[in-house]
Amino acid sequence: MPSFVAATPAAASAEAVHHYAAKLTFEADCWDVHHALSHGLHDFVLLDVRGRNAYADAHVPGALSLPHADITAERMARSWPADTLFVTYCAGPHCNGADRAALKLATLGYAVKIMIGGMTGWADEGFTFVAGREPGMVEKAA
Repeated sequence: MPSFVAATPAAASAEAVHHYAAKLTFEADCWDVHHALSHGLHDFVLLDVRGRNAYADAHVPGALSLPHADITAERMARSWPADTLFVTYCAGPHCNGADRAALKLATLGYAVKIMIGGMTGWADEGFTFVAGREPGMVEKAA
């Protein structure tokens, strides 16, 4: 009797290549985001899409606060060029806020990835958080 692992055969290599290559177009991990930010590689905008109070309590250094419910076409067009790459994160794997934000951004035509693990993944890597409202919050709609 095979294990539950081996009971379902692994995908063929060509299928696995397609799957994992595609997966990387949707996700960035915490280590890669940390490495980019700590080395001044600012070729994406990191969005903390949790509530503004959660952001003020603790967030990833360099992230902007833009709760997913506040993402609108007008706000995005006013703040960023159409070719901006966004990376979204929320509380962690138990939260779908990053997915909601990514869906909205993609619907608006922006390139977007999710930082897998969110705050939980960041903490698991041993990376530090900062508190306060810096570097900033995207202005709230009037």
